[in-house]
Amino acid sequence: MLLTLTLAGDTVVSLYLTTRADRIGRRRMLIIGAALMAAAGLMFASTRSFVWLILAGTIGVISPSGNEVGPFLSIEQAALSQVVPARSRTAVFAWYTLAGSFATAAGALSGGTLAQRLQGAAMTPLESYRTVVLLYAALGVLLLFLFTRLSPAAEVRVPAMQNVFGIGASRGVVFKLSGLFALDSFAGGFVVQSFAAYWFYLRFGVDPRTLGAIFFGANVLAGVSALLASRLAARFGLVKTMVFTHLPSNLLLILVPLMPTLPLAILVLLVRFSISQMDVPTRQSYTMAVVAPEERSAAAGITGVARTTGAAIAPVFAGLLFARPALISVPFFIAGTLKVVYDLLLYRGFAARHPPDETA
Repeated sequence: MLLTLTLAGDTVVSLYLTTRADRIGRRRMLIIGAALMAAAGLMFASTRSFVWLILAGTIGVISPSGNEVGPFLSIEQAALSQVVPARSRTAVFAWYTLAGSFATAAGALSGGTLAQRLQGAAMTPLESYRTVVLLYAALGVLLLFLFTRLSPAAEVRVPAMQNVFGIGASRGVVFKLSGLFALDSFAGGFVVQSFAAYWFYLRFGVDPRTLGAIFFGANVLAGVSALLASRLAARFGLVKTMVFTHLPSNLLLILVPLMPTLPLAILVLLVRFSISQMDVPTRQSYTMAVVAPEERSAAAGITGVARTTGAAIAPVFAGLLFARPALISVPFFIAGTLKVVYDLLLYRGFAARHPPDETA
């Protein structure tokens, strides 16, 4: 329930900030998002009340998935598209994804190692995890400062749309993409990093330090795979690259719980991560390419909110499955199957719709 409400709150905050960012200012909205991130971290670290945790998770910006949440991703994508040529957009997004994956990997490794060492130094598990969350809040403050230094070149240079959603002619394609992305994220919500780590703990008794190392390697591989995606997209197109790299990764996801030993399960997971994120920069680039410059923050925000909404629903069902020892592997099967359905629907709906720069 807490994970779902946290993601639901992130949906509301992100929708409000991203649909107004192009009109009010991208830098200003990013600063507000960073402040909400710091506030949520402080509240999570300082209270034992479930009600206050829900309030902080709903209004603030915090990530139960281990991946970037809140308005940052959408507004950053729009800003990047503003300052780079169209022909370089996918490659820049690939490096952007790589940087994010490496940072996520470093966070997983650091969080697990720090918690383990603090517990080894006679600190209780609760106190060690509180320390990690306080560090999250401190990084939110640092992020706020960095956003104040953002160049004015990141702001949109043409009059923005004045409707409530911030999009005009692109409304149809944005809503169609949003529906598909919501399905993909609903599937992914069954195996968010928090749940995957918990599964390794339940199935094989893995300690926090080892869990940190596992997801460090997984996120590094995911980041590196993004670089290859830009080359594949240049040759085969964005939609085909999205689909034909995502499909095998989903089949590998289904295979993870079928592995009889910890080394095999880790191996399949790492292979899966080595190709699972190739659709991320291509998806981001495709969304930015099929909308007007003044619609980019809103389009990225709406599709991002759709993804968050899908991801917010799944943990309720996943939690029920994890509460029953015999069913802890079922979320992997559900996630993999639904993601395959998403890939097929995406190819059917958008394979023939090429963005302007790709057509040229």
